[in-house]
Amino acid sequence: MSTVSTVSTPRSRTTAGTALWAALVILLGLLALAPTPAHAASSPPTAAATGLHIDNGRLLEGNGNDFVMRGVNHAHTWYPGETQSLADIKALGANTVRVVLSDGHRWSRNSPEDVAAVIASCKANRLICVLEVHDTTGYGEDTAAGTLDHAADYWISLKGVLAGQEDYVIVNIGNEPWGNTDPAGWTAPTTAAIQKLRAAGLQHTIMIDAPNWGQDWQQVMRTNAQTVYDADPTGNLLFSIHMYSVFDTAAEITDYLNAFVDAGLPIVIGEFGGPADAYGDPDEDTMMATAEQLDLGYLAWSWSGNTDPILDLVIDFDPARLSSWGERIFHGVNGIAATAEEATVFGGTTPDTQAPTAPGTPTASGVSPTSVTLTWPAATDNTAVTGYEVVRVSGTTETAVASATGTSVTVSALSPGTAYTFAVYAKDAAGNRSARSATVTVTTERDTGTPGAGCAVGYRVVGEWPGGFQGEITVRNTGTAAVSGWTLGFAFPAGQTITNMWGGTPAQSGSSVTVAAASYTASIPVNGVVTVGFTGTKLTTNPAPTAFTLNGKGCTTGSS
Repeated sequence: MSTVSTVSTPRSRTTAGTALWAALVILLGLLALAPTPAHAASSPPTAAATGLHIDNGRLLEGNGNDFVMRGVNHAHTWYPGETQSLADIKALGANTVRVVLSDGHRWSRNSPEDVAAVIASCKANRLICVLEVHDTTGYGEDTAAGTLDHAADYWISLKGVLAGQEDYVIVNIGNEPWGNTDPAGWTAPTTAAIQKLRAAGLQHTIMIDAPNWGQDWQQVMRTNAQTVYDADPTGNLLFSIHMYSVFDTAAEITDYLNAFVDAGLPIVIGEFGGPADAYGDPDEDTMMATAEQLDLGYLAWSWSGNTDPILDLVIDFDPARLSSWGERIFHGVNGIAATAEEATVFGGTTPDTQAPTAPGTPTASGVSPTSVTLTWPAATDNTAVTGYEVVRVSGTTETAVASATGTSVTVSALSPGTAYTFAVYAKDAAGNRSARSATVTVTTERDTGTPGAGCAVGYRVVGEWPGGFQGEITVRNTGTAAVSGWTLGFAFPAGQTITNMWGGTPAQSGSSVTVAAASYTASIPVNGVVTVGFTGTKLTTNPAPTAFTLNGKGCTTGSS
């Protein structure tokens, strides 16, 4: 069970009231029919290549090496004692951390000494540091929010701390600095804050968040992006979109990100969530896949300590207790472990452009109805191979299915009695990718109903509202062997239905429900636990299911 902090810390995602949300849905439908493109890019201003900088729509290091953020957000200002978090974030493979600070308008001001310590910790842990002021969240709609001008004054007061850190620090002026009330008002104060920082002599790359609580569903940032970009005399401006429930379809995500790329304007997904809530189910798979395809950065929300615990990547700041959301971000397809590349400023100034050799031909073992273990001879590299990506091959199409740091991995969530073809790529620390290995084709075993390992299942209702609810299912392996691939079965007793799920793929026929493991929850070690979350509909009552099976075998039940 997730441990919910008793500290009243706001999650960054904020939603408007019912009427505003209805307007949002209607407007999104109109925008889908008639999208507003970003302005075509003119030649950008000459970039002052001091440390991290923008050139031709890309974020580059001082040596000209392309840098793609892969990291998470950390709520430092509310949890200043969690000083181990940056090391833990790095240990899980991130190359960037976005750190929540306060300028003193709404929460306790982070002192210059504290900010200097944060920067030093980022550098010690070889992380690029995005610093942001959170007090601006929802200005214009949230009366407690501060202005971008006040945030700019805070950054100027830190000039002595920030100077000389341009290789390592990006300044995110203010988090989600406008709500849903008159979001067109975002443009002028955003431009003014940028120019105020430049007039004060700050040369860092500046990141700016969108209005509409960061989600820009009224397209204000998208429409005015070129104008705002041109207002920065250095050209070192990076746009940040926050993707939550507004971005619940692949088309919305790809359309928005490609509009900036096509216009030659730099953009990063500065926050995003995956778990569904009462307002929708963000399509994190498309967000991460598109970011990888377009070489755009992403920073997941958030490490730990949310008042909405479904957004905690780790439970109670413990890196050994990844949530299903954390498993998805760190170890899932297009996740941090598979795609993050450390900034070269921490390891030298000469970019490595030599790709590893192709891995040897993979061989298959441990074939079950839903999984297979692949092993391959190692690749070699002029520096070091840092990881491997396993792809499923179907004709000319490749789909990433797993990543590994060693030369073996178990691919899960497969269908019984089905032929699959796999191949492997190698990657090095600079992100160079090898040629593809030869392929191996394997057919999974037929599902004969063989019982799985011993199991215990917990079920709980996380929250309810009229006609709907959010639930959580925990599955514990109480047997003597690891479970690799699983299907959970149960029946709802009172007409409930599942509408969205994370951590598994549901199928429902009447009251009967089966859940197939997601790739990042498929393996359950002995005494290990995986968590599946979902939203659903209900009638007048909402009793819990009374029995569960795992791979056809009955499980003990209890509260999660």
